[in-house]
Amino acid sequence: MGPMRRMGTSEKGDMKSFKKMVMYCKPYFPAIIIAILFAVGGAVCTILGPEKISDLMDLIQEGIIFGVDMSAFIQICIGLVVLYSVSAILSYSQQFIMAVVTQKTSRNLRSDIDKKINKLPLSYFDRTTKGDILSRVTNDVDTISQTLGSSIANLVSATALFVGVIIKMFASNWILALTTIGSSLIGFIFMALILRKSQKYFNQKQEQLGVMNGQIEEVYTNHNIVKSFNAVNNEKERFEEVNKKLYTCNWKSQFLSGLMMPIMTFVGNFGYVMIFVVGVAFIVNGNEQVTLGTLMAFVIYAKLFSQPLSTFAQSMTSIQQASAASKRVFDMLEAEEMSDESHKTAKLTEVVGNVEFKNVHFEYLPNEPIIHDFSASIHAGQKIAIVGPTGAGKTTIVNLLMRFYELKSGDITIDGISTKDMKREDVHDLFDMILQDTWLFKGTIRENLVYNKENVSDAELDKACRAVGLHHFISTLPNGYDTVLDDNANLSEGQKQQLTIARAMVKDAPLLILDEATSNVDTRTELVIQNAMDKLTEGRTSFVIAHRLSTIKNADVILVMRNGDIVEMGNHTELLAKQGFYAELYNSQFEVFEYCLLYTSDAADE
Repeated sequence: MGPMRRMGTSEKGDMKSFKKMVMYCKPYFPAIIIAILFAVGGAVCTILGPEKISDLMDLIQEGIIFGVDMSAFIQICIGLVVLYSVSAILSYSQQFIMAVVTQKTSRNLRSDIDKKINKLPLSYFDRTTKGDILSRVTNDVDTISQTLGSSIANLVSATALFVGVIIKMFASNWILALTTIGSSLIGFIFMALILRKSQKYFNQKQEQLGVMNGQIEEVYTNHNIVKSFNAVNNEKERFEEVNKKLYTCNWKSQFLSGLMMPIMTFVGNFGYVMIFVVGVAFIVNGNEQVTLGTLMAFVIYAKLFSQPLSTFAQSMTSIQQASAASKRVFDMLEAEEMSDESHKTAKLTEVVGNVEFKNVHFEYLPNEPIIHDFSASIHAGQKIAIVGPTGAGKTTIVNLLMRFYELKSGDITIDGISTKDMKREDVHDLFDMILQDTWLFKGTIRENLVYNKENVSDAELDKACRAVGLHHFISTLPNGYDTVLDDNANLSEGQKQQLTIARAMVKDAPLLILDEATSNVDTRTELVIQNAMDKLTEGRTSFVIAHRLSTIKNADVILVMRNGDIVEMGNHTELLAKQGFYAELYNSQFEVFEYCLLYTSDAADE
């Protein structure tokens, strides 16, 4: 009973999400109502057709004996052409309106997701893969779009046709109407059973699509690492496992939903047989209410009656997929956002650069603290190096300083103003941030350098690029700063890093964060960049996350972290003299370096 109950709860949750999707279209309800009216009008015209065909058949039957009344014959034919023409125009208009509504809704969904992404805390992205997020923006929204564009529109027409046909059949002959409907009840029963069984597979399909996209994004953005470790076969096995699960979900969902059409076709054909059996019994017994024209009309009614059933079957399959997709999209849209900061007015206009950490506590997960009672005072213009073993909390401190995460307790102030009292974007404006991992987007060199900054002159670009040693390289390019960085741009890792450093120089923020920014460049380029960095740090409070301790000898203050606490503080000389944890770290790095040199020398001698 447990699994069945959980499945039922999941289905209710999916349908609840789909209802939210329908309510999301509320601004377009007037247009949808017009489309519904057009659909009803088209259905009415279609329903009136069989009556005219019945009259035509009776006219022909009488004409066999007494001769065909051509005037009445032509009149009926013209009436049929007009009816079906109006039906076609109304149906097209309805489809056109729904297509417009669908595309506008999809556009709004993507826009809302884009806005939502910028309001979500980084913790959301820590627990959700990039591929899964991309899958929600692309696959899930496309699934919803296709359903709204086709299934909803078809359901409106089918419902109008379904109701209209029932009314018309009972108005013509209630016994034949019951015969037609009764034979179709079989289809309803099977359809309900299939829908109940297949919903969970549609849910699993959307989830596995997200997992697959996550793995593809992870592997192909780091393809060189996979190759270098000869892990291609391992990744293939991982992919095949996910692909097999996706195949199973797809196969089962499509197999079950694929049963609907054959069942509906059988039900329709079975209905034709039953109509003729009952109709011929009427005629043999001399019932004048049933004629050849009546039987022909009911065959068409049966076809029109089974047509909505087939549409319902197809539409319900699409709605199942859309329900699962809607749940994933609305789970994201309704995820907890960062707190609203529109009421905050504190802002630094003239930054001196004094930074203070006051009894900072932080944890990523409840009851699993990362930073314990961190306190430090940094004076304006100082170069602060943060060192420590992996997991000590170095990057976390920087993330808290930038307000990428919120403190559990304590405070961080810049020039005496708490970062909590400032808007996040105002805090971000105070910092240049240069990371070990480079980030460049598809666009020109100029666009990458002036990212989100206006009125930057070529002279400023030249100055920054000369400082990092990039000016000569850019001047050799055919289009200079207007050269497009795309898949054909063959930039080395060092050149990419130089571009990111030049971008920081162009931004010219009063505070600076560096995460071993020269780790991906050669020794000669490192010297050029290091000189540029020295110029960049002049007059700025700088925070350097150091991995190679030899690069931070000239730091004014070195904060030595261990398990989320500052265990030592001072400059390089003072800390070495203490013979404490910093000295241990520093000496261990040189022991490894000397070992590597010795090993290389021995290998060469052999």
